[in-house]
Amino acid sequence: MITGANSGIGKATAMAIAKRGGTVHMVCRNKDKAEEARADIVKETGNKEVHVHILDLSETKKVWEFAEAFKRKYKALNVLINNAGSIMSQRDVNAEGLEKSFATNVLGVYILTKSLIPLLEKSADPRVITVSSGGMLVQKLRIGNLQSERGRYDGAMVYAQHKRQQVVMTEQLAKTHTSIHFSVMHPGWVDTPAVANGMPDFHRSMKDSLRTPEQGADTAVWLAVAEAAAKNPSGRFYHGQTLQLECTSPLGAGCYAYLRLHLCLCTDRKMVPTHLPLAWTHSSALEEQKLLSLLEDLAKTFQPH
Repeated sequence: MITGANSGIGKATAMAIAKRGGTVHMVCRNKDKAEEARADIVKETGNKEVHVHILDLSETKKVWEFAEAFKRKYKALNVLINNAGSIMSQRDVNAEGLEKSFATNVLGVYILTKSLIPLLEKSADPRVITVSSGGMLVQKLRIGNLQSERGRYDGAMVYAQHKRQQVVMTEQLAKTHTSIHFSVMHPGWVDTPAVANGMPDFHRSMKDSLRTPEQGADTAVWLAVAEAAAKNPSGRFYHGQTLQLECTSPLGAGCYAYLRLHLCLCTDRKMVPTHLPLAWTHSSALEEQKLLSLLEDLAKTFQPH
């Protein structure tokens, strides 16, 4: 199962796994775009076991409903790839009153993953891969403002915080669900519609150095299918390319305003630390456990009965 599978890294991941003969479940928000992407994948791979499911991860109750319906229909799930993400230019809320990017990037990922764990555990080699971002390296976990209600709303900063939360979520879930191999990865800076639309200044500055979706998908595909990947410890973070970071003049909004990213030779499939050397971004075990507790309590309030 791959969320956000109709374009960018998600589509490239779906294409690569379909080429290997895998059954692919594309979880997408837009039906027309999803069906078009499915047709491209089937045509190029010859694999007809590519299925479209329509779900907007920002609609919290529907995430629960989708997962429960999927469990009733299918007997097992081998791999879940949490790829879909959202960068908002301004704060907006969903029908349930939750900030939309948090609902998509964090709570939706948590609900989908947690609710599908019983199905994953029926697989002989279950894996969960979450596509994060290197932007999280300049974010310390914050659990007191999950809905971005206080302070100025900076979409890039909020997105980077959500990506830090995804890393913590992965580490915590790996501790409690030891039969499943969890991983989280930064695909490198990739030329995708999400980057172009969500971070236009960054995209304009760096577009000649950005990676292709296929390059960005490489580590996610490896984590999903390779025997060697499952031999690594669960809960680890992987970089899709080497980054050199230095303070410089602004490139764009938020955390990218003080980072110049020199994109270097790719070093895909490598485990890397979740904090930069001498970084101020470390959080306590109590804070990290508290995040999961808050997500669990919030998720339950939208669970169908």
